[in-house]
Amino acid sequence: MSRIAGIFSSWPEARATLELDGLLGHFRQSAPQTGKTANGSAVLGAAFTAGADAPLASRGTLSVVVDGRIFNAGDFGAPDRPSAEIMLDLYQQYGFQEALARVNGDFAVALYDAATGSLWLGRDRVGVKPLYFTYRHGVFAFASQPGALLRLPGVSPQVNRRFAGLFAGSHYRTFDNAQDESPYEDIRQLPAGHIAEAAAGREPRLKAYWTLSEQADFTLPEHELAEQYRHLLVDAVGIRLARSAAPAFLLSGGMDSSSVIASAVRVSGKKQHAFSSVYDDRTYDESAEIRSMLDSSVEEWHPVRIGNPDIFATIDRMVRTHDEPVATATWLSHYLLCEQAAGLGFGTLFGGLGGDELNAGEYEHFFFRFADLRQAGDETTLRREVEHWARHHDHPIYRKNMAVVDAALQTIVDLRSPGLCHPDRARLDRYAAAVNPDFFDVKAFVPVMDRPFRSYLKNRAFHDIFRETAPCCLRAEDRQTSAFGLQHFDPFFDYRLIEFMFRVPGSLKIRDGVTKILLREATKGLLPEETRTRIKKTGWNAPAHVWFSGAALDTLRDMVGSRVFRERGIYNTAEVTRLIDEHQRIVDDPAPRENHMMFLWQLVNLELWLRSVDDQTRGIAGATA
Repeated sequence: MSRIAGIFSSWPEARATLELDGLLGHFRQSAPQTGKTANGSAVLGAAFTAGADAPLASRGTLSVVVDGRIFNAGDFGAPDRPSAEIMLDLYQQYGFQEALARVNGDFAVALYDAATGSLWLGRDRVGVKPLYFTYRHGVFAFASQPGALLRLPGVSPQVNRRFAGLFAGSHYRTFDNAQDESPYEDIRQLPAGHIAEAAAGREPRLKAYWTLSEQADFTLPEHELAEQYRHLLVDAVGIRLARSAAPAFLLSGGMDSSSVIASAVRVSGKKQHAFSSVYDDRTYDESAEIRSMLDSSVEEWHPVRIGNPDIFATIDRMVRTHDEPVATATWLSHYLLCEQAAGLGFGTLFGGLGGDELNAGEYEHFFFRFADLRQAGDETTLRREVEHWARHHDHPIYRKNMAVVDAALQTIVDLRSPGLCHPDRARLDRYAAAVNPDFFDVKAFVPVMDRPFRSYLKNRAFHDIFRETAPCCLRAEDRQTSAFGLQHFDPFFDYRLIEFMFRVPGSLKIRDGVTKILLREATKGLLPEETRTRIKKTGWNAPAHVWFSGAALDTLRDMVGSRVFRERGIYNTAEVTRLIDEHQRIVDDPAPRENHMMFLWQLVNLELWLRSVDDQTRGIAGATA
């Protein structure tokens, strides 16, 4: 595991190196070793753990630092060659942009070429590895996390008001809509699949080196596509397994994580260790579904029982690890799981992130499949699909019928413009009244809705991966594994699988009320039939409604009633108090109703993060007094 940072400036080398030491100090607790290289106007450095893939390399006028792994290293010589050396070779042969286009990896990379006076930044295609930068008063600096850059003189911890306002009162899908922003005003994020070039005396220039675009759907028979899919998935797992140390696998009751561990068993010829979050609350616990995988794929199962954690103390630890608030309550369970996995000596965690996005695995994806059918004028297939959808998935709160579909298609898509999706305003604005509009007007926020495809379902998946669900999840996974010295790999986000699945027709993703059709076909003989054919899933979630009950709600009321909370001016405290009281009534009532656990999770995360920012601000003021 490594973290990277660097400074490009006109400062004397001694000063730049001293400031770089300060940036790397942000990572020393989780990555105690450091290395640096200086080359003219740039100093680059990395903090890393023992056994990390040598993150630094220099050659003549070139210096490079890499956080992450290149999985197709064998295409460029020995398969165990360090990623930094590979990047130097490729840059010398092809230039920076083409070098990134030739590698398959999860990486953030910085390369300085003293001959041209340019510092290049690059990030993997999906954004598995984060990278932040700032340009202030002629000084360009970058780091794996924004908190490191706050250690640099002149970089303010001033909070990005739009980020804070959306975190306070909107849905987590909005947090990453602006792909180049960070939670801090003075710090930007390099978007996934982008490069940046910095040169002396000017702002860095950003450019995409990879994206997805409209291509014809595959027309091969289903069984042939399934065979190709299986080959790609097993290979994606295999090339990551070859670059992992002491691997273990996250295992839920769903197909995605199960497919990853089963592929690892196929590649390695041996069963693997698996970790799962388990809960006393049966609504969220997947232990029964997980058991169908144990005999075929698991050497030893490590269930991590979450129970009722000290929610405020744990969140406080998390936000200080993340340098920002954490999007959803599920990541608290993941945080505790990472802590236990590292304590048992594991070095890598494999997960199933990306499977839902690529395979139309979320329940809301049904609506966008329905929209594609209606836009195509195929009402016969649409009616049949809705009937199967209702048969398999009807719910006493979230009903499934044609009237629900008709109403949804009037709001979430534009049927006059193929592929044009609209934001779900009811979801995004549900808690808008809890935010003071003088701080940020949630209802006035208009998210960017990209439209690279004529298919609504494909555009929904595109948004999930690049602007909505995936970015916050990948960021949380990276922060938490790194905090405990772990690597993390998500084989479904191999770019070859992404490009492949964006050419698979919707009928091979959703059919007869069942999702993940092609994945189910591809995993025949790989997964137990009980797992492969299971239609309903619990979903990776956490019982935060229980965590926010009893004494925890009293603590929350004290927080909301505090002077510092009121004086921030972010929240309408009367509305927040009403929501807390209503949440308690819902939790105490056995009748099924939607509670406010997600809003309360976001509120506590935001406030505890802002307190950490207050500490940072006081520290800066004290240092300059």
